Order: sequence, then C-alpha cells, then structure tokens
Amino acid sequence: MWRGMRQLLTTRTAQQTRCLSTPAIVANMPPCDFVPAKYTGMSNEQMSKIRAENINPACGLFYKKPVYLQQGHMQYLYDTDGNRYLDLIAGIATVIAGHCHPKVNKVVKRQMDRLWHTSNIYYHPAMHEYAEKLVAKFPDPLKVVFFTNSGSEANDLGLFMARLYTGCMDTMVLRGGYHGGSPTTMGMTALGSWYYNYPSATSIHKIRNADPYGGMWGGKACRDSLVQPDRDCSCQPGKCEASERYLEEVNDVLTFCSPENKMGLFAHESIQGNSGAVQFPKGFIKEAYAAVRAKGGVCLADEVQTGFGRTGEHYWGFQGTDAVPDIVSMAKGIGNGFPLAAVVTTKEIASVMRRSRHFNTFGGNPLASTVGSAVLDVIDEEKLQENAQEVGSFILLELAKLRDEFEIVGDVRGKGLMLGLQLVADKKTRKALPTEDCLDIFEDLKDMRVLTALGGHRTNVLRVKPPMCITKADGEYAVACFKKAFQNHLDRKASRL
Repeated sequence: MWRGMRQLLTTRTAQQTRCLSTPAIVANMPPCDFVPAKYTGMSNEQMSKIRAENINPACGLFYKKPVYLQQGHMQYLYDTDGNRYLDLIAGIATVIAGHCHPKVNKVVKRQMDRLWHTSNIYYHPAMHEYAEKLVAKFPDPLKVVFFTNSGSEANDLGLFMARLYTGCMDTMVLRGGYHGGSPTTMGMTALGSWYYNYPSATSIHKIRNADPYGGMWGGKACRDSLVQPDRDCSCQPGKCEASERYLEEVNDVLTFCSPENKMGLFAHESIQGNSGAVQFPKGFIKEAYAAVRAKGGVCLADEVQTGFGRTGEHYWGFQGTDAVPDIVSMAKGIGNGFPLAAVVTTKEIASVMRRSRHFNTFGGNPLASTVGSAVLDVIDEEKLQENAQEVGSFILLELAKLRDEFEIVGDVRGKGLMLGLQLVADKKTRKALPTEDCLDIFEDLKDMRVLTALGGHRTNVLRVKPPMCITKADGEYAVACFKKAFQNHLDRKASRL
C-alpha cells in the first residue's frame, strides 16, 4: 500500500503530473484562539535535503507538496508558515487527548524534574499507580499488565505468551489485519504491501477476512454500525448469515491445519485500522473465540487503534463484540503520542513468563507511566469517549450522505472516531478508484487544511481517526471539505473527456 504510494509519487515527472491548483477553502475552519509560536528553526529546504540524504527511505512521504509541521494544539496542527490544519488522523489514531494537552504536559514536566528513568526492577510509584489504574479499565480476569514501547512489541509479546501457554505454535489471523512491522509481527500482519522478502509467518494461518462490504458475504444487516453496507443480504434479526459463512473457514483451519487437534492463538483487531475501519459481521468474533477455545487456544484482541474510547460506545473495541479476550495489546492512544504500549492478560497466562527472564529497558519508565496515567484521567474528566460517540456518529451520518451523492464513495463505515470512506470506480462491482485519483483527493484535502490518511489493500480508503477532542463544528468543516474534494475529482474527470 504505502510502498506503492511512494513509488507513484516519486516516479511522476513534471510532464506526467497535471498541476493541481489549491482548492478554495469551502467553509471557514472553526475559530481557535491559540496562536502558534513564530517559527525560527531549520528551513523547509534544509529539512527536505536531510530527509533525502540522511533519513532511512522507509520514512516515506505521501503528499506531492509536503507539509512541514512545527507545532500542535489539541485537534489542530500548524506548519512552519503558521497555517492551521484540522488533524483527522492524529498520528494514525495516536494523539487521542489532543496535541500538547495542557494537563498531560504539566504532569510530564513535573515528573521530569523528579525522575526520568529507572528500570522496572525497582519500585517507583509512577509505574505502580498507572498499572492499577489501567487494569481497572478491564473486566475480570484481565488484570496483569506488562509495559512495552510500541504496538509491534506488544503484539510480539502477546504471541509469545500465547504460544508458551498453549504449547502450540499455530496462530490464526484475518487477512487485512495489521499487527506490526517487526520481523515476528510482520508474520501476523496480512497486508501484502507491508511485507518484505523475509521469513516471518511460521505456523501463522491467514484466513479470509470477514468483511461485510468487500468480502464474499455480507450486506445491509451485518455490521454493528449506524451505517450499513449498500449490499443486499438474506440475514434475519439475530442471525447473520455472513457471520456463519466466514466462520466456516475458521472451522476449516481448525480441522485441517491445526496439529494434534490444537490451536495456539487467534489474533484480530477489534476494527481493522490499516485496512480502513473494516468491521466484522455481528457475532463473528464471539463465535470464533468459542471455536478456538474449544481447541485449547487463546484469543488476542489488538486494541492498538480502537482502544481508550475511540469507538465511542465502549472503552475497548472488543466490548462491542460481546466477547472477552484472553490477551489485549494496546499502544498509540495509550500515550497520546509518547512511546508507550502494553499487554494485559490473565494471571494464569502471565505466569509463563516466570520460566525464564524477560526484560524491557523502558517498559514502565517513570515518564511513560506518568503520561499514560494522565491520559486516562483526561479521557474520563473531559468525557472524550462520550465525545467520540457523539461527534463521530454525527460525522459518520454526514459522510453517509456523501455516499448517496457521489458514485465514487462506495462505503462509509466505523464507530465513534474510527471511520473510513472507501473510494470506488464503480459502486456495483466495488472496483477500487485508481490510486492516482485517490492521491489527488488526498492532496486536495491537505490543501484545504484537512489532514487524513489513505488505507486499504488498494490504497482507496480515506481514514478518519482524529484526536477525540474534535468538535461538531470541526466535523462540519471536514465533511464540507470532503464534498469539495469529491467534486474536484468529478471536475477533473470531466475535463479529461
């Protein structure tokens, strides 16, 4: 996905690329009293030179005209020229409380004057206070936490514990899932654009994705969302036929691919993030858990993008499935941008780590723990979960109107502030809109000061995962910009005829 985008952006020549004029701002961005500092640092040209010569090329850019950011405030970002942007992607669903949130900043500065770092072999209050506060957010028996620094590390550890606990290497994941980019978690990830030619998928079964819009089965009654796929289905109330059909493959893998009638782990995102807010049919996760546990396996819910109230309805995405996992991985929003992650599991599963030594130098670091604790407080005190439900539902329903208006919007989906718009060339066939057209829309939105991201296997899903402090007025502005960007696409298409 991103690899293809980078290649397309870097291979366009001046003759191949049609110059796009900056779209007019379609409405006034909501007012903000914050005034960014005047930028006096390195020039944009010097940053570009260093990026080209000294930064690993894996750190790609996805705009034809780059954005040079220098400051953030809550749901807004500011570039080196002082232009304000509405951040609809939040560092890929990471800045959950808002950029440079004053309460988080305050407690971090206080902790910095006391103790920056000591390893977790010592007792220090920040880690223990945070651990107690975090596990209180989970239902029994999920009450033991191990702190790491990234989602890839968290999923790596979750997989490791599951295999030790069950004694079975075999692992089942869904195609379209993203669980990390480390050599091990790359094997759990099932998006080809994130692979390298490197052995990583030992004993990992990547089964058909249970996608009610893009998959073989699913339709208007299958998804736990205010907006359903525009596909007919024969599901009845309380009985999802699509779920039953996708479960057939789960059971096939358990029957034909698991050794000695055993399965080690079933891992899934509660809503698939990099695939573009893909949701599963009602009942699928709960029944998959039951089937895997009947084979002695355990279940891991990847809450890296869905956790901490982002789905609005619940604090954790898995709570919308009526199923409780055995292991939960989390990162991104947990630290509001600070490198922090965690794995929460049961005492029984966690006990396998006593068999040898396992250590993470920065896991439970005093600064990280202080940040994490402050983020939990802000989510509760400022009712960010409730705001995600209210504002996210508003945005979702407004985006659904654009689906009805524009042929290129094939699907609008998600919950809370975990949303996706799938762009298509044809609604009936669901064929993806060409990548170059998606990139032009993506660029238009940026030029209208709206930052989002592209996802999906074919890079044709606009991802909406803003800081959870976003307002309804911000949502109205964003929807107006989406509408203008889609109209711009139609105008460009007409001009080529």
